[in-house]
Amino acid sequence: MRRVLLLPGDGIGPEVVGAAREVLEAASSAFDLELAFEEGEIGAAAIRSSGEPLPEETARLARESDAVLLGAVGHPDFDGAEVRPEAGLLALRRELGVFANLRPVLALPSLLSSSPLKPELVEGVDLLIVRELTGGIYFGEKEEGTERASDLCLYSREEVERVARVAFEAARLRKGRVTSVDKANVLATSRMWRRVVAEVAKEYPDVELDNLLVDAAAMFLVREPSRFDVILTENMFGDILSDEAAVLPGSMGMLPSASLGEEGSPGLFEPVHGSAPDIAGIGRANPYATILSAAMMLRYSLGSPEAAGAIEGAVRSAMEEGVLTADLGGQATTQEAKEAVIRHLKQAVAR
Repeated sequence: MRRVLLLPGDGIGPEVVGAAREVLEAASSAFDLELAFEEGEIGAAAIRSSGEPLPEETARLARESDAVLLGAVGHPDFDGAEVRPEAGLLALRRELGVFANLRPVLALPSLLSSSPLKPELVEGVDLLIVRELTGGIYFGEKEEGTERASDLCLYSREEVERVARVAFEAARLRKGRVTSVDKANVLATSRMWRRVVAEVAKEYPDVELDNLLVDAAAMFLVREPSRFDVILTENMFGDILSDEAAVLPGSMGMLPSASLGEEGSPGLFEPVHGSAPDIAGIGRANPYATILSAAMMLRYSLGSPEAAGAIEGAVRSAMEEGVLTADLGGQATTQEAKEAVIRHLKQAVAR
């Protein structure tokens, strides 16, 4: 029995996690996976009930699980508050020791018209962003005041080496190319990053390495996105670039992610999108990114690549059928999208 902790979180989180759970239950039945689900609180929901964005009980459940599926955190009620919902997500990443965030970006033929870029630019895009997740400016020492503020950006050799290896290993299973993104012309941390990545690259003679400054990478993502295979970068740059890359498939509602730590530790899986409180509770949320995150969970943490592939195929089939939510230019509800995925999943397994 594999234990999965569900953290619905805030806004549309409960809706999309609920949809993903039903898809996982269908996959569990079809592939005899024996999944056991538990739920916990995080973010604004947790602050309201316990005063903490990551209660100790949630942290304990996460540590004891085989994988964690999260919806979204954040609510405007806490904008500017001393205790913020997003602190729960950062604390959870630290708690689980997940240091490598994998964000695949795939432009499906059925969505080419949804992208703001020309179809000929987006067609064939299939890239993976590997973002370092537990170091850098987000976790550095902070000083905050009315006249002066600072955020320390700090990286160690070990932190760069371990996330670089994740990127090179991933590239071996793809097209064999890694683009390391930094700001080495300005930042000392980036210059060390570039040196260490070059050293790791020597262990992977079958993988091609090139380096780009982050501003150039941002330009090429919208001007020539098909040039990329695996993008390796630090925490803040990865956060920004992956959100920019969300326009390629037409909506942030299509981007899943996996956050991985050392082998054997629970992985954290979540859609890239936010909590979207403006559409919460009305059935308009796009569940595809969360469902695809659940598929990544099956592949990376639960040892079920066949079930993962079946879910990914079912999502593609649902979209090719025209089951598109409002963010993709369609009118499908959250429930209709979920039901279409389950239907196509069952049909694929029955063949």
